[in-house]
Amino acid sequence: MPQAKVELFEKELQASAVLFKALGHPARLAILNFLAGTNSCFMGDISKELPLSRTTVNQHLDELKKAGLIQGHVSGIKTNYCLNPAVLVKLKIAMEKLINTMNCCGNINCK
Repeated sequence: MPQAKVELFEKELQASAVLFKALGHPARLAILNFLAGTNSCFMGDISKELPLSRTTVNQHLDELKKAGLIQGHVSGIKTNYCLNPAVLVKLKIAMEKLINTMNCCGNINCK
C-alpha cells in the first residue's frame, strides 16, 4: 500500500499543516473571531452572526474541532463551544516559526 505523501514530512510540519488548513476558510476565521469575543456560546449564537445556514456553520465547527482549535461541551441537548487555549498557543508558535524561517520581510529578492 502506498505511503501517504503527508507522512513523508516531519510530525511538527504535519501538525502545523492541520492547524493552517483549518484556518483556510473565511467562515472559520469569522467563527474564531466570534469565539474570541465570548467566553463560550452555542452554535445558534454563531449562526446568527454569520451569513450561512446552521448546517454550514456546523460543518465549519466540526473542522475547527478536528484541528483542536475549539472545544465543544455538551450542555443538555446543545453543544457549548469555546476556543482551546492550549492549541491556540501551538498555532501561534507554528506561525512564528514559519514567519521567522522566511526572514520576513528582509532581503527577499525573487526575480
